[in-house]
Amino acid sequence: MPHKQPPRRQSLNVGRGARKRDEDSGTDVGEGTDEWAQSKATVKPPDQLDLTDAELKEEFTRILTANNPHAPQNIVRYSFKEGTYKPIGFVDQLAVHFSQVGNLIPKDSDEGRRQHYRDKLVAGSQESAKVMMSETEMLEEEEEPKEAEAGSQTDVPAAEAAEKVVEEELMTPKQPKEQKLTNKFNFSERASQTFNNRLRDRECQMEPPPRTNFSATANQWEIYDAYVEELEKQEKTKEKEKTKTPVAKKMGKMATRKMTSMESQSDDITKVTQAAKIVERMVNQNTYDDVAQDFKYYEDAADEYRDQEGTLLPLWKFQNDKAKHLAVTALCWNPKYNDLFAVGHGSYDFMKQSRGMLLLYSMKNPSFPEYIFSSDSGIMCLDMHVAHPYLVVVGHYDGNVAIYNLKKPHAQPSFRSSAKSGKHTDPVWQVRWQKDDMNNNLNFFSVSSDGRIVSWTLVKSELVHTDVIKLKMEGTTTEGLEGLQIYTVGCGTAFDFHKEIDYLFLVGTEEGKIYKCSKSYSSQFLDTYDAHNMAVDAVSWNPYHTKVFMSCSSDWTVKIWDHTIKTPMFIYDLNSAVSDVAWAPYSSTVFAAVTTNGRTHVFDLSINKYEAICNQPVVAKKKNKTTHVKFNPIYPIIIVGDDRGHITCLKLSPNLRKMPKEKKGQEVQKGPAVEIAKLDKLLNLVREVKTKK
Repeated sequence: MPHKQPPRRQSLNVGRGARKRDEDSGTDVGEGTDEWAQSKATVKPPDQLDLTDAELKEEFTRILTANNPHAPQNIVRYSFKEGTYKPIGFVDQLAVHFSQVGNLIPKDSDEGRRQHYRDKLVAGSQESAKVMMSETEMLEEEEEPKEAEAGSQTDVPAAEAAEKVVEEELMTPKQPKEQKLTNKFNFSERASQTFNNRLRDRECQMEPPPRTNFSATANQWEIYDAYVEELEKQEKTKEKEKTKTPVAKKMGKMATRKMTSMESQSDDITKVTQAAKIVERMVNQNTYDDVAQDFKYYEDAADEYRDQEGTLLPLWKFQNDKAKHLAVTALCWNPKYNDLFAVGHGSYDFMKQSRGMLLLYSMKNPSFPEYIFSSDSGIMCLDMHVAHPYLVVVGHYDGNVAIYNLKKPHAQPSFRSSAKSGKHTDPVWQVRWQKDDMNNNLNFFSVSSDGRIVSWTLVKSELVHTDVIKLKMEGTTTEGLEGLQIYTVGCGTAFDFHKEIDYLFLVGTEEGKIYKCSKSYSSQFLDTYDAHNMAVDAVSWNPYHTKVFMSCSSDWTVKIWDHTIKTPMFIYDLNSAVSDVAWAPYSSTVFAAVTTNGRTHVFDLSINKYEAICNQPVVAKKKNKTTHVKFNPIYPIIIVGDDRGHITCLKLSPNLRKMPKEKKGQEVQKGPAVEIAKLDKLLNLVREVKTKK
């Protein structure tokens, strides 16, 4: 066959065309190959550093860590111990890239062994069936030539016997091989690394506790004196150590070791505080057993021979060294626990104001108070909540009000007012708990010398104030610049709320006036009483009669009023400034008053409406002044405080708490109605006398 030339010609044409295109473009193939063969020169940037060979050979180590680069490094939390936000030291660096839930079973487990054994049995049975099928096929193929040779062979019975033996061997099933047990003393341990479960943190961030800043200035002399005192103490200790004998030094070392061991066991002592408290009360009851017997059983038999006069029997005397130089400024019995009462300590000497204290005593332990709270400013008044007897509200000399929670015996109050929340600008003279508001928030009132009567509401965790009324002196309003009205503010000293009418209350002032006010009217008074010539120290509604109230003043008088009449019903002159008065809880006609000369006066209007049936000094020294008095709501006792920080408990004799005598065949009537009728009878007599005049 002839060769095919056209394809070769075509290839040549293609080469020529390519070369022609290269020439037209101005490039030659040979030139390009020379450029690639030449050595390439490195191009240096102009700002590159020139390093020596030693610097180039220097090795820099890089440490690879397992830290997660995406994990946050600036997480902070508030530290209540240090009072600042601090970064968290440990951050979780674990990052999971892939996770899948599987159903793999380890071979060494019991379930794995069972599945493996089951698979082997199935595979063995299948292999045996295949072997039997292959052997039968081979035998059939062998039988065909044997049948052809059978005609030539004469030994037919021998062949048939062999065939029967083969068939029997094939038909008999083969037993599977027994599995060899592994050697339990020769094994390899297998382990797998799993992820640690992430910890779930539950956190709650709250407001930091309130803090107080203390600052003072010190000059060089004060610093020098402090160093001198410290040096003198060190020199004294050195001199004592020199004078000590070796035996004394050993004893001192043993004592220090005992002290350190006691300090290490201080945590265990807290576990027995309740038991120690009970034991302390038992010891005190044994110590003051005679006083406890007098409180429970003693009745003054001499009252039968006295002409309607009674006495006060001194029982316990409560005092604390920390409140030694502080006056008793407030007293209040606990409404739930009749043996527990609160005492407020401060100072009535306004030129020597210092700290204050809130103490709670129990008659079961007169030697030491149950609770102790201290404050930077003197406590001038207090009150305990009826529904929540563990809440105590106090008023301070600096104008603040605070609430203490006895369930949380900390040094600081649970709630406290401030200049931002509307505190008083003058001393708070009285506080009173009131019924909760519409939203069931705790509510109390306060009166101060700044002329404001404020309602305080505990909303969530803060005190919210509302000015109920501002005391204005009548007839003192004048016009100032641009028609502004300027008036003189009255100084509130005491107030009391009506027992039945919620909105009605009385306010006493330093000017000697008593205002009848309403919570609903903030611009005017319901009535005004020209009560006293000096400051009103106390105002109190009668616990039985809804129209009667009592007031006392530094002008030596105690007055009993009917709030519907502007003139007093009874006036008693006690020859000394009257500090406080209190109604008895068991009778509408019995009340007690204390004066600054250290005496306590007890009146019973149903027995003698002209003078006291008991006039007795209750302080140890004549210089001491009694400041407050309170009746116990259950027991026939009163507590009296003085300006030295002492509280004296006194028992009323039978004549001071006389009850109606039983008549033959008639039951003695008791209850509020009887007490109201008894006081009404006296008031009617006075009204008749006044109308005749």
